[in-house]
Amino acid sequence: MADAARARVGTRSTQKRADVLEALDACQDFVSAQQLHARMAGAGLQVGLSTVYRTLQALDRDGRLDTVRDADGERLYRWRPTAGHRHYLICRRCGRSQAVDTDVVEQWAERLAETSGFDGVEHTLELSGVCPRCRPPRTSCTA
Repeated sequence: MADAARARVGTRSTQKRADVLEALDACQDFVSAQQLHARMAGAGLQVGLSTVYRTLQALDRDGRLDTVRDADGERLYRWRPTAGHRHYLICRRCGRSQAVDTDVVEQWAERLAETSGFDGVEHTLELSGVCPRCRPPRTSCTA
């Protein structure tokens, strides 16, 4: 992760927050605050869970994360490497995520804002399924 990309997290930039960013950047899929904290502890980094939460909240407020909710409603986070939000298809079993093209959704949201007269229209879109690795093998029926 480039230094400029992590230059400021919230109001204070500390080594512990930088450690959270590095750990988050190393995650390929969405991760909860607790999972991120556990990974960091497993790597020998001593960062409090409250620091992980505060850092994730600051990054989310700054638009630096993609955020989804799991089946239980818990927030999951993923570092956003580029500007603008993305949408993901997430496996309900293993949590694997895959970015998907949702240009039609973005265009619809823009048109809706224009035709309704609303400003600052935001949206969420959560897509889930079962990935090929987790899907049971399909059996074919022969007569």
